[in-house]
Amino acid sequence: MTTFPTGRTIRTVLLSSTVLLSITGVPAFAQDTDTDDIPPRLQGAQPDEAGTSPPDVPYNQIIVTATRRAESVQDIPLNIAAVGGEQIEEQGLTELSELLPFVPGINIVDRGGRQGNPIIVRGLNLDAIGSGDGNNNGGGTVATYIGEIPLFVDLKLNDLERVEVLLGPQGTLYGAGTLGGAIRYIPRKPQFGEFTAEARSEVSKYSEAESWSYQIGSTVNFGLTDNFAIRASVDYDDDSGFIDYVNVVDEVGVTNPDTPEGLNRIEDADGEETISGRIAARWEPVPWLDATATYYYQKAEIEGRRVSHYRSDVPGLLDGTPSVGRYENAFRVQEPNTIENDLIALEATADLGFAELTSATGWSTFSDDGQRDQTTLLITLEYSYELFPSFTAFTREVGEADRFNQEVRLVSTHGGPFNWIIGGFYNKLNSVGSSSEFVPNYVPYVNADPLNFGLTDRPDALEYFSTGRDRLEEIAAFGELGYELFDGFTVTVGGRYYNYDLQSVSTVDFPLFEPLSYMPLTLDEIAELDFDPELAQSDDGFLFKVNASWEVTDDLLVYGTISEGYRIGGVNGVGQCEPYDPTGQNTQGACALAPGQEFDAGNGQVGVSNRDERQFTPDQTRNYEIGLKSTLLDGTLIFNAAAYYIDWIDPQLGSATVNANIPITVNGEGAESKGVELSADWRPTERFNLRGNFSYIDSQLTAGVPDLIRTISPPGFGSAFEDGVAGDRLPGSPETQFSVFGAYSLPMVNGDNIRFNASYSWQDDVLSRTGGRGSGLTLDSYGVANAAVSYEADRFIATVFVDNVFDEFAETGVIGTRLSNQDVFDFDGNPVYVRGFSTHILPPRQIGLRLKLLFGD
Repeated sequence: MTTFPTGRTIRTVLLSSTVLLSITGVPAFAQDTDTDDIPPRLQGAQPDEAGTSPPDVPYNQIIVTATRRAESVQDIPLNIAAVGGEQIEEQGLTELSELLPFVPGINIVDRGGRQGNPIIVRGLNLDAIGSGDGNNNGGGTVATYIGEIPLFVDLKLNDLERVEVLLGPQGTLYGAGTLGGAIRYIPRKPQFGEFTAEARSEVSKYSEAESWSYQIGSTVNFGLTDNFAIRASVDYDDDSGFIDYVNVVDEVGVTNPDTPEGLNRIEDADGEETISGRIAARWEPVPWLDATATYYYQKAEIEGRRVSHYRSDVPGLLDGTPSVGRYENAFRVQEPNTIENDLIALEATADLGFAELTSATGWSTFSDDGQRDQTTLLITLEYSYELFPSFTAFTREVGEADRFNQEVRLVSTHGGPFNWIIGGFYNKLNSVGSSSEFVPNYVPYVNADPLNFGLTDRPDALEYFSTGRDRLEEIAAFGELGYELFDGFTVTVGGRYYNYDLQSVSTVDFPLFEPLSYMPLTLDEIAELDFDPELAQSDDGFLFKVNASWEVTDDLLVYGTISEGYRIGGVNGVGQCEPYDPTGQNTQGACALAPGQEFDAGNGQVGVSNRDERQFTPDQTRNYEIGLKSTLLDGTLIFNAAAYYIDWIDPQLGSATVNANIPITVNGEGAESKGVELSADWRPTERFNLRGNFSYIDSQLTAGVPDLIRTISPPGFGSAFEDGVAGDRLPGSPETQFSVFGAYSLPMVNGDNIRFNASYSWQDDVLSRTGGRGSGLTLDSYGVANAAVSYEADRFIATVFVDNVFDEFAETGVIGTRLSNQDVFDFDGNPVYVRGFSTHILPPRQIGLRLKLLFGD
């Protein structure tokens, strides 16, 4: 594997440089807006130090670079939303899950830090919304950028210029291909010739937590000369969590988890400590060349999953009696996870006169190391694990990935009726991972049986060990050509050529059937495994885009777009099953079947696959969209609207293996999504601002999918599949959602200001499984209200805030189904609590105080 300099040395430099620079400042007011990427003709749209704009320039205008040119959102004939740094600070937004409810057409499944938060754009989702891990891919339908570098990370929203959200495929503008949209984190750049600094802190408490949460951070900009500057920021976040683990065993494999003795309650067991920061150096050696080198770092240590077993029934009572409280879960072991991200980025822009040349280079690494309770899955496999009274199993999953990508593009600046963009992109990704499943003290119990199964009694109790290694290389050439046919009417055509090669290998071992000398592979050893030629994938093709826009007046723009999106295929990381053994002596646990292959584990469980469970192929979208952008009431009101239809070809769907119910991705034949998106921003006076958005999404299968949804068949834990049916509503997205935000400023006699703000976001019910089939849970609609009051002076801002004002209990995702609540008993007739059905939940009411101090020249 490639190794990058992202270790202790760079982190130490990042943290120490920020601290040293922060303590050298003198009080002043920090600038809120970076205008270095904005041409002079548009810089008037930015607020001045008094928070107002020049005459005839709407307060609401935000300048973005989403189309690779600095333009007002209102001048771009695409569906784009931009949340500026001022709005991020005003609403106290700290991460993407808090920001996206205020953007129409996009939904994020908030599952807390432990499992990551999948991003669903315009209903393009067919995975069960409680399963899988979104930590390093975001769900796959959206490309995320940090500056100019494509990389998925759930970045903390500190020291950002803005966040841009583009809906619809963007493959002709961006190096990374997108199926449904793109999200760009735009950090503030180092500023030449000035010193500014900021210190920030926060203290808060959840209504369900026993302890307090804290945040502290600082940012410093040090303009050493008029052409060289350094900017650094660092933040530490200690979130207490609010979920209590109430059935943690004293000793795994010794304590009986289904009796009161030996169980512990762990308060606030989903807490999270995160350190994040960056340091950037910007240099302009000559007037036509601007280069920035940045190092980003983020490490999160999460104590456990943010899930509730409130909906799980008490064993033996199957009457809906809650087993635990709303903010409690009943897992048998704690579930910590550590997630670490590094990125080194080098971005350079050269003004060539006729065009602007940009080069963006990124080196990044990702690692995670986590543990989770695996007891329920093993019990449901019908291998008699439940007969061991003290049975508890857990899994440790570790993984690493490194990525290099390079994007080069040329954007015209010559003016005239023609405009154009041309670019190239290269991406290389290496990843390795392993999953280790442990069953302490199970083997001595089994081998004590008169039948004596003869399992290997390993000191580490390792039962199952799987590995995966992937190497992806992709290249793309993309571009657009626009021509103004007549005054205000422009036609743009674009294209993208892509090519990718994916090589993979996955293995599965069952150490309990191996000699005691068997040793699991390390990540370095996994990185040396030979690739499996049967899993090799490659594909190439061409995508197109056509856009027509008409600037009817200076305040009204209408547009229409046809564009295509694409997502590569992949492997499911499950080992191949051995050929069927008619004697029934196969002793395989979790493995994948080839099409038509039959499985028999020797205990009556037989299944035949109708698909290749080891891998899935690419999918594609064709997006048809019309929209308008308007500026009304003398520039005080912005109103935008869009309507779209998406044809989803060969969609990648969430399913499960015939053997062992392992989550996998498969391809269907077709799906569609259609909807409407509205947004408005009204500022009738300098003191009052009101903004809101609304979206309606109708997404469904257009063709049936055989054996899509795995179910449990009572009595016992037999299993079956249900077909996906044409017309089934897709899971994960509400049909209707809206949000509204209002702020009012009250000037003080001494020149200071008091700002009141409040927001409310609401979403309709959400299916957890396609069509609500397979006993999937329909999540109730919910709304969340936030409020804050800020005192703003020249040198500091103090904010008292309340999030989730009405303490709404809201469920965002589901693990399992109610069928998981059925009774299971050991040989003595004692109930075994399965704990497989749970829901992800939003945080309860949180009250806190936020402080910000400003320094500078």
